[in-house]
Amino acid sequence: MASDVSRRGVLQMSIGAALAVPGLTISKEARAQRERDSVGIAVVGLGKLSQGQILPALKRTKGAHLAALVSGVPEKAKKWADEFGLADSAIYNYHNFDAIARDPTIQIVYIVLPNSMHAEFTVRSFKAGKHVLCEKPMSVTLTEAERMIAAGKAANRQLMIAYRCHYDPVNVTGMQLMRKGVIGTPRLINAVMGKQTTLSDSSDAWRLDMAMSGGGALADMGIYGINATRYLLAEEPTEVRGWARTDKSDPRFKTVEDMVVWQMKFPSGAIGDGSSCFSQPGTMAWQAIGTERRLVADPGCFYGGNAIKIVGGSNDTQPQVAEIDHFGNEMNWFADVVRGRVPNVSPGEEGLQDMRIMHAILQSVDNGGSAVKIAFGYKRAYDPATTVGIRTSI
Repeated sequence: MASDVSRRGVLQMSIGAALAVPGLTISKEARAQRERDSVGIAVVGLGKLSQGQILPALKRTKGAHLAALVSGVPEKAKKWADEFGLADSAIYNYHNFDAIARDPTIQIVYIVLPNSMHAEFTVRSFKAGKHVLCEKPMSVTLTEAERMIAAGKAANRQLMIAYRCHYDPVNVTGMQLMRKGVIGTPRLINAVMGKQTTLSDSSDAWRLDMAMSGGGALADMGIYGINATRYLLAEEPTEVRGWARTDKSDPRFKTVEDMVVWQMKFPSGAIGDGSSCFSQPGTMAWQAIGTERRLVADPGCFYGGNAIKIVGGSNDTQPQVAEIDHFGNEMNWFADVVRGRVPNVSPGEEGLQDMRIMHAILQSVDNGGSAVKIAFGYKRAYDPATTVGIRTSI
């Protein structure tokens, strides 16, 4: 539960990050004004995430607006089109998707599909001349991830992976405090990411299918811990180890691992320790332990209600962080990326780095936890701590 202090304070944001807060009903006049002043997004896939988070966020964004919907379920698409006042011509399906090339109202395609479909629809979007915001993990194989990046470069279009925590005040605050040396010399980052899954939930079912998800809990939840460890330390691992514990008699885990734990060694000497699991109470927490203090974010990566505190010092001023809509902030940022106003903080190369690390962890799992040395040569072009521009009161 977020502490009271984490819910107070003033949050200042850079260009493209602020959210409008109108009511949920969009008037015809307001919609027309937003369409003139913002970037049009086509949302591909109308599952739980789109309906619960992304589409509601698009009622509040200043920099982006909903321009089209892509779904295999006509009734679902029609319902949301009516909700947003979109014409039937703004509804596409997976077969006529390529016709978006002739739709000038669409500048960005937001891919919210099972992981196995990311590469196909990213490449098709680039061929249609659109920019792409793609949910994470960006693909199920390294070859697909590399193809997605290459397709964006060939089309001269932007590819951004939806690392919403790069635009979340709690996580950006954590990065800033780490850069200031608040905890002293970083020694250990611990990240615990997991939830309870059920095959009766369609949004869980595809995540429990290796062909569709590419990695079960590690791909779906572990990626948060891996990415958080990297952005908190602002460095890249040189060696990983991984272990798995899975009850194969459990019908949920016929093709994917359940619990995967890992360790990552960094050039500074810091260690990243993490776990992901599909059979535990919902947990998305991290802590950074240094020679002087700890930073604790528990929860740290949920859609809302996250909190951060400093532990171990004497009379430390606690960070004051106001909540925002992560998805809206992320879409606003990418809208400004395609307009050339801000840099792409979460490009395809960032997604590829996590993919490589996850594959190395699974390689270690297959080899009984033996160390796997990695040297991918990746260096983050832009640090969210300094680029996204969210400031705290400390």
